[in-house]
Amino acid sequence: MLASYFLGDVVRAYRLQSRCHGSSGFTSALRALNSVRGLPAFGLFSVGEAVSRTEQAVLSRLPELVRRCAELRDRVISTLVMLGEIPAPTFSEHGRTAAFVQRLSGSGVAECATDGIGNAFGLLPGRDGKESIVIAAHADTPFSERFDHTISVTPERITGPAVADNSLGLAVVATLPDLLEEVGISLRCNLVLLGSVRSLGRGDIQGIRYFLENRKLPVRAGICVEGAQLGRLSVRALGMLRGEITCTVPEEYDWTRFGATGAILILNELINRIAAIRLPKRPRSAVVLGSVEGGTSYGVIATHGVLRFEVRSESGEIVEQVRRQIEEAVHEVAADTGADLRLNVFGRRHPGGLPYSHPLARIARKTMRALNVKPRVTPSTSELCAFIAQKIPALTIGITRAENISEPDETLYPEHIPAGLAQLLAILMAIDGGCGDETGNVD
Repeated sequence: MLASYFLGDVVRAYRLQSRCHGSSGFTSALRALNSVRGLPAFGLFSVGEAVSRTEQAVLSRLPELVRRCAELRDRVISTLVMLGEIPAPTFSEHGRTAAFVQRLSGSGVAECATDGIGNAFGLLPGRDGKESIVIAAHADTPFSERFDHTISVTPERITGPAVADNSLGLAVVATLPDLLEEVGISLRCNLVLLGSVRSLGRGDIQGIRYFLENRKLPVRAGICVEGAQLGRLSVRALGMLRGEITCTVPEEYDWTRFGATGAILILNELINRIAAIRLPKRPRSAVVLGSVEGGTSYGVIATHGVLRFEVRSESGEIVEQVRRQIEEAVHEVAADTGADLRLNVFGRRHPGGLPYSHPLARIARKTMRALNVKPRVTPSTSELCAFIAQKIPALTIGITRAENISEPDETLYPEHIPAGLAQLLAILMAIDGGCGDETGNVD
């Protein structure tokens, strides 16, 4: 039945009954805000004042949220272990997404499904159901089935491949229905809980792009959940180009030619030329040479090699200029050496997002500071970019502290999880109360 999210069927029939217990200060403030949302700005108070009141109500509830989330931390960790021990390399996430759907169903989410590309998602209908908030975490990891996915859990640390990036993020999204019920939060908006596929590397965030491009119901805002780092705040996307350059030395190669020293040194010459590309200080730009592979043994000249790279910039024009210069360098080195060099670009992002002053960015910063967490504002090249491309206000946050990211012994620290969960719930309530309404500010 969750296909109704795409088909636009009426979801109001599936509304959740209110789960608020009592009439807390937050509930009273939210009811007051809801009662005047349809009035002109010159009514009881302006839209800006309404947002301010929502912020105050949310921030005042943070101590309670942290306490309740600490009580529920073990539930998140058990879900992390369940999901994290299932290998989910990009393009092969089906085992993990099936477990994600099973976890949502076990929490009483009646509408759960996978879509045409493999995304797994569940729908919690809101009290009015006119708009939806999407909470997303990517399900894939860079680790194949060849790695031991056993997760080690102690009170001080949790270790294993991709435990933070992004098994914890996915576990938080899967546990969110339990958190909302236990804490007593009832939302007006529908809540879409998404485990997206094909995010990393050649996946090029295809999963979340597919999901958002095929939506039928309006989305008020999105929150991208990453396991780490707590304090991360991304509201803007970088311009980005991702690709690889392959170097192949043909069997009939003339080894007497200039530069004829194998694929690795030919790629080294190309790296030197790329490193010589001049980049401006403003807008901030970088070329990241992320991986070089080639060769089979100590004494055998390599006949094949691969260079993987990303170009990042706050300016889309700079990204395109650098792409052209890299392309020229590839042609020049190929002509000089006689090797077969090929440039393959398979990922692109366009810069944009929310201004720093947007209410959604502001409430996120205030929430972090109230939790004694220093906001670390950084641009993104991941799932956030898909929301920005659709002009949907969105941000990316982290849940806890972690180290050895992208290593088999990736480690996270569970003591910070309650603060990360409280942060997520506070931002979610703020969006539901109107802090994500300024859609016109997404560039």
